[in-house]
Amino acid sequence: MAVAVMCGEWLVTASGKSLTAVHTRENREAFGFDCSQVEQKPKDAAACDSNREEGAEEKGSDAVLPVEKGSDAVLAVAASPSGRLLVLTDDRKRLLLLSSQPTWHLLSCRWVVRRCTALAFSPDEECVWVADKSGDVYSFSTTHTHTPGDLRLGHLSMLLALVVTADDRYVITADRDEKIRVSLKLAPHNIQSFCLAHTEFVSTLFVPPRHPDRLFSGSGDGTVKLWEYATGKRLQSCDLTELLNQDETDERVCIKRLSSSPDGQHLAVLCERLPRLQLFEMKTGSEVTPTQCLTLPQSPLDTTFDPQGRLWVLLDDQQTPVLLYTHTSQCWEQCDADQPDLKRVTEGLHTHSLPLPDARLYLHQLYKAGFDNTATYRQRKEERLQQRREPSASPQPNGAKRTRALIS
Repeated sequence: MAVAVMCGEWLVTASGKSLTAVHTRENREAFGFDCSQVEQKPKDAAACDSNREEGAEEKGSDAVLPVEKGSDAVLAVAASPSGRLLVLTDDRKRLLLLSSQPTWHLLSCRWVVRRCTALAFSPDEECVWVADKSGDVYSFSTTHTHTPGDLRLGHLSMLLALVVTADDRYVITADRDEKIRVSLKLAPHNIQSFCLAHTEFVSTLFVPPRHPDRLFSGSGDGTVKLWEYATGKRLQSCDLTELLNQDETDERVCIKRLSSSPDGQHLAVLCERLPRLQLFEMKTGSEVTPTQCLTLPQSPLDTTFDPQGRLWVLLDDQQTPVLLYTHTSQCWEQCDADQPDLKRVTEGLHTHSLPLPDARLYLHQLYKAGFDNTATYRQRKEERLQQRREPSASPQPNGAKRTRALIS
Protein backbone atom coordinates (compact mmCIF):
# COMPACT_ATOMS: atom_id res chain seq x y z
CA MET A 1 0.00 0.00 0.00
CA ALA A 2 1.09 3.59 -0.62
CA VAL A 3 1.05 6.27 2.08
CA ALA A 4 1.57 10.05 2.14
CA VAL A 5 1.95 11.97 5.42
CA MET A 6 3.35 15.34 6.45
CA CYS A 7 6.14 15.24 9.01
CA GLY A 8 6.55 18.91 9.77
CA GLU A 9 7.46 20.50 6.42
CA TRP A 10 8.56 17.16 4.98
CA LEU A 11 6.28 15.28 2.61
CA VAL A 12 6.85 11.61 3.37
CA THR A 13 5.72 8.98 0.88
CA ALA A 14 6.03 5.24 1.33
CA SER A 15 5.41 2.55 -1.25
CA GLY A 16 6.68 -0.98 -1.41
CA LYS A 17 9.75 -1.29 0.79
CA SER A 18 10.93 2.30 0.32
CA LEU A 19 10.23 5.59 2.07
CA THR A 20 11.07 9.03 0.68
CA ALA A 21 10.96 12.40 2.49
CA VAL A 22 11.17 15.67 0.54
CA HIS A 23 11.12 19.13 2.12
CA THR A 24 8.29 21.19 0.66
CA ARG A 25 9.61 24.67 1.52
CA GLU A 26 13.40 24.56 1.30
CA ASN A 27 16.00 23.15 -1.08
CA ARG A 28 17.20 20.45 1.26
CA GLU A 29 18.48 17.03 0.29
CA ALA A 30 15.74 14.44 0.02
CA PHE A 31 15.88 11.45 2.34
CA GLY A 32 15.46 7.89 1.11
CA PHE A 33 15.02 4.85 3.34
CA ASP A 34 14.98 1.19 2.33
CA CYS A 35 13.43 -1.24 4.81
CA SER A 36 15.33 -4.16 3.29
CA GLN A 37 18.60 -2.68 4.61
CA VAL A 38 17.48 -2.80 8.26
CA GLU A 39 18.56 -5.58 10.60
CA GLN A 40 16.64 -8.84 10.43
CA LYS A 41 15.11 -10.70 13.33
CA PRO A 42 16.97 -13.86 14.45
CA LYS A 43 15.76 -16.89 12.53
CA ASP A 44 14.68 -18.86 15.60
CA ALA A 45 12.56 -16.00 16.94
CA ALA A 46 11.11 -15.29 13.52
CA ALA A 47 10.12 -18.94 13.05
CA CYS A 48 8.46 -19.02 16.47
CA ASP A 49 6.45 -15.86 15.71
CA SER A 50 5.47 -17.24 12.32
CA ASN A 51 4.09 -20.43 13.87
CA ARG A 52 2.11 -18.48 16.46
CA GLU A 53 0.68 -16.17 13.81
CA GLU A 54 -0.36 -19.06 11.56
CA GLY A 55 -2.16 -20.63 14.52
CA ALA A 56 -3.98 -17.39 15.22
CA GLU A 57 -5.05 -17.09 11.57
CA GLU A 58 -6.51 -20.61 11.66
CA LYS A 59 -8.61 -19.79 14.73
CA GLY A 60 -9.90 -16.42 13.51
CA SER A 61 -11.59 -15.25 10.33
CA ASP A 62 -9.77 -11.94 9.95
CA ALA A 63 -8.45 -11.03 6.54
CA VAL A 64 -4.71 -11.14 5.91
CA LEU A 65 -2.95 -8.14 4.43
CA PRO A 66 -2.34 -8.76 0.72
CA VAL A 67 1.44 -8.61 0.69
CA GLU A 68 4.01 -11.29 0.22
CA LYS A 69 4.73 -13.03 3.51
CA GLY A 70 8.11 -12.02 4.85
CA SER A 71 8.58 -9.10 2.47
CA ASP A 72 9.83 -5.64 3.46
CA ALA A 73 6.68 -3.82 2.33
CA VAL A 74 5.66 -0.84 4.45
CA LEU A 75 2.26 -1.39 6.07
CA ALA A 76 1.66 1.81 8.05
CA VAL A 77 3.31 5.20 8.68
CA ALA A 78 2.60 7.94 11.23
CA ALA A 79 4.23 11.29 12.06
CA SER A 80 4.37 12.94 15.47
CA PRO A 81 2.44 16.19 16.04
CA SER A 82 5.63 18.28 16.07
CA GLY A 83 7.07 16.59 12.98
CA ARG A 84 10.16 15.56 14.90
CA LEU A 85 9.52 11.80 14.82
CA LEU A 86 8.26 9.32 12.27
CA VAL A 87 7.31 5.69 12.86
CA LEU A 88 6.66 2.95 10.34
CA THR A 89 6.02 -0.76 10.40
CA ASP A 90 6.64 -3.32 7.67
CA ASP A 91 5.64 -6.83 6.68
CA ARG A 92 8.57 -8.35 8.59
CA LYS A 93 6.92 -7.08 11.80
CA ARG A 94 9.55 -4.43 12.45
CA LEU A 95 8.66 -1.16 14.16
CA LEU A 96 11.08 1.52 12.99
CA LEU A 97 11.39 4.89 14.75
CA LEU A 98 13.08 7.70 12.80
CA SER A 99 13.98 11.28 13.68
CA SER A 100 14.00 14.22 11.26
CA GLN A 101 16.22 16.45 13.42
CA PRO A 102 18.89 17.58 12.88
CA THR A 103 18.97 15.23 9.91
CA TRP A 104 17.03 12.09 9.12
CA HIS A 105 18.32 9.02 10.97
CA LEU A 106 17.05 5.75 12.43
CA LEU A 107 16.57 5.76 16.21
CA SER A 108 15.50 2.18 16.87
CA CYS A 109 14.30 -1.05 15.37
CA ARG A 110 11.90 -3.15 17.45
CA TRP A 111 9.62 -6.06 16.67
CA VAL A 112 5.88 -6.51 17.06
CA VAL A 113 3.96 -9.73 17.61
CA ARG A 114 1.59 -9.42 14.65
CA ARG A 115 1.58 -7.43 11.42
CA CYS A 116 0.36 -3.93 12.15
CA THR A 117 -2.50 -2.05 10.53
CA ALA A 118 -2.46 1.40 12.19
CA LEU A 119 -0.09 3.66 14.15
CA ALA A 120 -0.63 6.79 16.27
CA PHE A 121 1.54 9.03 18.45
CA SER A 122 0.38 10.28 21.82
CA PRO A 123 0.06 14.09 22.00
CA ASP A 124 3.18 14.36 24.18
CA GLU A 125 5.07 12.13 21.70
CA GLU A 126 6.34 9.91 24.50
CA CYS A 127 4.82 6.74 23.10
CA VAL A 128 3.53 5.17 19.90
CA TRP A 129 0.30 3.19 19.86
CA VAL A 130 0.30 0.20 17.52
CA ALA A 131 -2.78 -1.73 16.34
CA ASP A 132 -2.39 -5.11 14.69
CA LYS A 133 -4.50 -7.44 12.57
CA SER A 134 -5.32 -9.78 15.48
CA GLY A 135 -7.13 -6.94 17.29
CA ASP A 136 -4.49 -6.05 19.90
CA VAL A 137 -3.10 -2.59 20.69
CA TYR A 138 0.41 -2.07 22.10
CA SER A 139 2.23 1.04 23.28
CA PHE A 140 5.94 1.58 22.61
CA SER A 141 8.07 4.21 24.35
CA THR A 142 9.84 6.81 22.19
CA THR A 143 12.25 7.82 24.96
CA HIS A 144 13.39 4.31 25.87
CA THR A 145 13.83 3.29 22.27
CA HIS A 146 14.79 -0.33 22.84
CA THR A 147 12.17 -1.45 25.34
CA PRO A 148 9.46 -3.83 24.10
CA GLY A 149 5.84 -2.80 23.78
CA ASP A 150 3.12 -3.18 26.41
CA LEU A 151 -0.22 -4.78 25.58
CA ARG A 152 -2.92 -2.18 26.36
CA LEU A 153 -6.25 -3.37 24.91
CA GLY A 154 -7.79 -5.74 22.40
CA HIS A 155 -10.70 -6.38 20.07
CA LEU A 156 -12.17 -9.64 18.82
CA SER A 157 -11.70 -8.53 15.22
CA MET A 158 -9.02 -7.10 12.96
CA LEU A 159 -8.22 -3.47 13.81
CA LEU A 160 -8.13 -0.99 10.92
CA ALA A 161 -7.82 2.48 12.49
CA LEU A 162 -6.47 4.05 15.67
CA VAL A 163 -6.34 7.60 17.07
CA VAL A 164 -5.34 9.16 20.39
CA THR A 165 -7.36 12.24 21.33
CA ALA A 166 -5.64 15.62 21.68
CA ASP A 167 -6.38 15.82 25.43
CA ASP A 168 -4.59 12.48 25.87
CA ARG A 169 -7.64 11.00 27.64
CA TYR A 170 -8.97 8.49 25.12
CA VAL A 171 -7.77 5.88 22.66
CA ILE A 172 -10.27 5.31 19.84
CA THR A 173 -10.09 2.11 17.81
CA ALA A 174 -12.10 0.77 14.89
CA ASP A 175 -12.33 -2.78 13.58
CA ARG A 176 -13.60 -4.91 10.75
CA ASP A 177 -16.84 -5.68 12.59
CA GLU A 178 -18.22 -2.11 12.20
CA LYS A 179 -17.37 -1.14 15.79
CA ILE A 180 -15.76 2.08 17.03
CA ARG A 181 -14.60 1.78 20.62
CA VAL A 182 -13.63 4.71 22.88
CA SER A 183 -11.38 3.60 25.76
CA LEU A 184 -9.73 5.50 28.58
CA LYS A 185 -6.04 5.87 27.82
CA LEU A 186 -4.82 5.37 31.39
CA ALA A 187 -7.16 2.39 31.91
CA PRO A 188 -7.97 0.97 28.46
CA HIS A 189 -10.05 -1.83 29.97
CA ASN A 190 -12.60 0.86 30.89
CA ILE A 191 -14.73 1.58 27.83
CA GLN A 192 -16.16 5.08 27.70
CA SER A 193 -18.54 4.46 24.78
CA PHE A 194 -19.17 2.72 21.48
CA CYS A 195 -19.99 4.54 18.24
CA LEU A 196 -22.26 2.12 16.37
CA ALA A 197 -23.99 2.89 13.06
CA HIS A 198 -21.76 1.69 10.23
CA THR A 199 -22.86 -1.38 8.29
CA GLU A 200 -19.39 -2.32 6.98
CA PHE A 201 -15.84 -2.25 8.31
CA VAL A 202 -14.57 1.10 9.66
CA SER A 203 -11.43 1.91 7.68
CA THR A 204 -10.36 5.36 8.93
CA LEU A 205 -10.78 7.68 11.92
CA PHE A 206 -9.99 11.35 12.37
CA VAL A 207 -10.36 13.88 15.20
CA PRO A 208 -10.63 17.45 13.79
CA PRO A 209 -8.17 19.94 15.36
CA ARG A 210 -10.73 22.70 15.81
CA HIS A 211 -13.24 20.38 17.53
CA PRO A 212 -11.25 17.86 19.61
CA ASP A 213 -14.44 16.42 21.12
CA ARG A 214 -15.67 15.26 17.71
CA LEU A 215 -14.74 12.23 15.61
CA PHE A 216 -15.01 11.51 11.89
CA SER A 217 -15.22 7.92 10.71
CA GLY A 218 -15.10 6.45 7.21
CA SER A 219 -16.30 2.99 6.27
CA GLY A 220 -16.68 0.44 3.55
CA ASP A 221 -20.39 1.28 3.51
CA GLY A 222 -19.53 4.51 1.66
CA THR A 223 -20.49 6.89 4.46
CA VAL A 224 -18.62 9.46 6.53
CA LYS A 225 -20.09 9.94 10.00
CA LEU A 226 -19.54 12.66 12.58
CA TRP A 227 -19.69 11.66 16.26
CA GLU A 228 -19.63 13.06 19.73
CA TYR A 229 -17.37 10.22 20.71
CA ALA A 230 -17.50 10.60 24.51
CA THR A 231 -21.21 9.75 24.48
CA GLY A 232 -21.32 7.71 21.27
CA LYS A 233 -23.89 10.09 19.78
CA ARG A 234 -24.03 10.32 15.98
CA LEU A 235 -24.35 13.91 14.78
CA GLN A 236 -24.28 13.53 10.99
CA SER A 237 -23.95 10.96 8.22
CA CYS A 238 -22.85 11.75 4.65
CA ASP A 239 -23.33 9.17 1.92
CA LEU A 240 -20.49 9.46 -0.61
CA THR A 241 -22.33 7.17 -3.02
CA GLU A 242 -24.78 9.95 -3.72
CA LEU A 243 -22.21 12.74 -3.77
CA LEU A 244 -19.93 10.93 -6.22
CA ASN A 245 -22.78 9.89 -8.53
CA GLN A 246 -22.19 6.17 -8.18
CA ASP A 247 -25.85 5.14 -8.19
CA GLU A 248 -25.65 3.98 -11.79
CA THR A 249 -22.81 1.51 -11.11
CA ASP A 250 -22.42 -1.57 -8.92
CA GLU A 251 -19.02 -0.42 -7.66
CA ARG A 252 -18.92 -0.11 -3.88
CA VAL A 253 -17.71 3.18 -2.45
CA CYS A 254 -15.06 2.52 0.19
CA ILE A 255 -13.68 5.39 2.27
CA LYS A 256 -9.91 5.04 2.41
CA ARG A 257 -8.62 8.23 4.05
CA LEU A 258 -9.89 11.26 5.96
CA SER A 259 -7.54 14.24 6.24
CA SER A 260 -8.00 17.80 7.42
CA SER A 261 -6.32 21.17 6.97
CA PRO A 262 -4.36 22.43 10.01
CA ASP A 263 -7.16 24.82 10.98
CA GLY A 264 -9.71 22.01 10.77
CA GLN A 265 -11.94 23.92 8.37
CA HIS A 266 -11.47 21.71 5.30
CA LEU A 267 -11.88 17.93 5.18
CA ALA A 268 -10.74 15.76 2.27
CA VAL A 269 -12.31 12.33 1.74
CA LEU A 270 -10.45 9.80 -0.39
CA CYS A 271 -12.30 6.77 -1.74
CA GLU A 272 -10.56 3.67 -2.99
CA ARG A 273 -10.51 3.07 -6.76
CA LEU A 274 -12.36 6.31 -7.59
CA PRO A 275 -10.61 9.13 -9.54
CA ARG A 276 -12.29 11.80 -7.44
CA LEU A 277 -11.66 13.60 -4.18
CA GLN A 278 -14.56 15.01 -2.18
CA LEU A 279 -13.99 18.17 -0.12
CA PHE A 280 -16.08 19.26 2.87
CA GLU A 281 -16.15 22.42 4.96
CA MET A 282 -16.61 22.30 8.72
CA LYS A 283 -17.84 25.60 10.18
CA THR A 284 -19.49 24.18 13.28
CA GLY A 285 -18.88 21.14 15.41
CA SER A 286 -22.22 19.56 14.56
CA GLU A 287 -22.10 19.21 10.76
CA VAL A 288 -20.00 19.43 7.62
CA THR A 289 -21.02 20.73 4.22
CA PRO A 290 -19.82 19.29 0.88
CA THR A 291 -18.09 22.02 -1.11
CA GLN A 292 -16.24 20.62 -4.11
CA CYS A 293 -15.44 17.36 -5.86
CA LEU A 294 -12.00 17.29 -7.49
CA THR A 295 -11.73 15.19 -10.65
CA LEU A 296 -8.32 13.56 -10.89
CA PRO A 297 -6.51 11.95 -13.84
CA GLN A 298 -6.54 8.60 -12.03
CA SER A 299 -7.46 7.03 -8.73
CA PRO A 300 -5.22 8.63 -6.04
CA LEU A 301 -3.12 6.55 -3.68
CA ASP A 302 -3.25 8.92 -0.72
CA THR A 303 -3.69 12.56 0.24
CA THR A 304 -2.52 14.91 3.00
CA PHE A 305 -2.50 18.60 3.98
CA ASP A 306 0.71 20.52 4.71
CA PRO A 307 1.10 23.15 7.50
CA GLN A 308 0.11 25.90 5.03
CA GLY A 309 -3.22 24.21 4.34
CA ARG A 310 -2.29 23.05 0.83
CA LEU A 311 -3.55 19.69 -0.37
CA TRP A 312 -1.06 17.13 -1.72
CA VAL A 313 -2.34 14.15 -3.73
CA LEU A 314 -0.16 11.08 -4.34
CA LEU A 315 -0.64 9.34 -7.70
CA ASP A 316 0.50 6.09 -9.26
CA ASP A 317 2.40 7.93 -12.01
CA GLN A 318 6.17 8.07 -12.39
CA GLN A 319 6.04 11.25 -14.45
CA THR A 320 3.56 13.06 -12.17
CA PRO A 321 3.79 11.40 -8.76
CA VAL A 322 2.04 14.22 -6.88
CA LEU A 323 -0.49 16.99 -7.45
CA LEU A 324 -0.82 20.17 -5.40
CA TYR A 325 -4.03 22.11 -4.71
CA THR A 326 -4.46 25.46 -2.98
CA HIS A 327 -7.66 26.99 -1.64
CA THR A 328 -8.73 30.41 -2.87
CA SER A 329 -11.69 32.46 -1.75
CA GLN A 330 -13.92 30.49 -4.10
CA CYS A 331 -12.61 26.96 -4.58
CA TRP A 332 -9.67 24.58 -4.69
CA GLU A 333 -7.34 25.11 -7.66
CA GLN A 334 -4.60 22.89 -9.03
CA CYS A 335 -1.09 24.35 -9.10
CA ASP A 336 0.97 24.35 -12.28
CA ALA A 337 3.80 21.88 -12.61
CA ASP A 338 6.28 24.81 -12.52
CA GLN A 339 5.18 25.85 -9.03
CA PRO A 340 8.48 25.85 -7.03
CA ASP A 341 7.39 23.63 -4.13
CA LEU A 342 5.62 21.14 -6.39
CA LYS A 343 8.59 21.02 -8.73
CA ARG A 344 10.98 20.45 -5.81
CA VAL A 345 8.92 17.55 -4.46
CA THR A 346 8.49 15.97 -7.90
CA GLU A 347 12.23 16.09 -8.58
CA GLY A 348 12.97 14.62 -5.15
CA LEU A 349 10.64 11.68 -5.78
CA HIS A 350 12.15 11.14 -9.23
CA THR A 351 15.66 11.11 -7.76
CA HIS A 352 14.85 8.41 -5.26
CA SER A 353 12.85 6.33 -7.77
CA LEU A 354 9.68 5.89 -5.80
CA PRO A 355 8.52 2.36 -6.69
CA LEU A 356 5.03 1.71 -7.92
CA PRO A 357 2.72 0.18 -5.31
CA ASP A 358 1.29 -3.28 -5.41
CA ALA A 359 -1.77 -3.26 -7.67
CA ARG A 360 -3.77 -5.30 -5.18
CA LEU A 361 -6.07 -3.12 -3.09
CA TYR A 362 -6.55 -4.67 0.30
CA LEU A 363 -9.52 -2.65 1.62
CA HIS A 364 -11.88 -4.25 -0.89
CA GLN A 365 -10.84 -7.65 0.40
CA LEU A 366 -12.34 -6.80 3.80
CA TYR A 367 -15.94 -6.98 2.64
CA LYS A 368 -17.63 -10.01 4.14
CA ALA A 369 -19.16 -12.41 1.66
CA GLY A 370 -22.88 -12.75 2.23
CA PHE A 371 -24.78 -15.95 1.56
CA ASP A 372 -28.25 -17.30 2.29
CA ASN A 373 -28.04 -20.86 3.55
CA THR A 374 -31.79 -21.06 4.24
CA ALA A 375 -33.10 -20.44 0.71
CA THR A 376 -32.78 -24.09 -0.33
CA TYR A 377 -34.37 -25.21 2.94
CA ARG A 378 -37.37 -22.89 2.42
CA GLN A 379 -37.82 -24.11 -1.15
CA ARG A 380 -37.83 -27.78 -0.15
CA LYS A 381 -40.16 -27.12 2.76
CA GLU A 382 -42.63 -25.36 0.47
CA GLU A 383 -42.50 -28.30 -1.94
CA ARG A 384 -43.27 -30.76 0.88
CA LEU A 385 -46.18 -28.64 2.10
CA GLN A 386 -47.53 -28.40 -1.42
CA GLN A 387 -47.38 -32.18 -1.83
CA ARG A 388 -49.34 -32.63 1.41
CA ARG A 389 -52.00 -30.15 0.34
CA GLU A 390 -52.55 -31.66 -3.11
CA PRO A 391 -54.03 -35.11 -1.97
CA SER A 392 -56.39 -33.47 0.54
CA ALA A 393 -57.69 -31.10 -2.14
CA SER A 394 -58.57 -33.91 -4.61
CA PRO A 395 -62.10 -35.48 -4.38
CA GLN A 396 -62.34 -38.85 -2.64
CA PRO A 397 -64.86 -41.72 -3.13
CA ASN A 398 -67.85 -41.96 -0.77
CA GLY A 399 -66.53 -45.22 0.59
CA ALA A 400 -63.29 -43.59 1.66
CA LYS A 401 -65.19 -40.86 3.53
CA ARG A 402 -67.39 -43.49 5.25
CA THR A 403 -64.38 -45.57 6.28
CA ARG A 404 -62.66 -42.51 7.75
CA ALA A 405 -65.81 -41.56 9.63
CA LEU A 406 -66.18 -45.10 11.12
CA ILE A 407 -62.57 -45.10 12.24
CA SER A 408 -62.91 -41.72 13.91
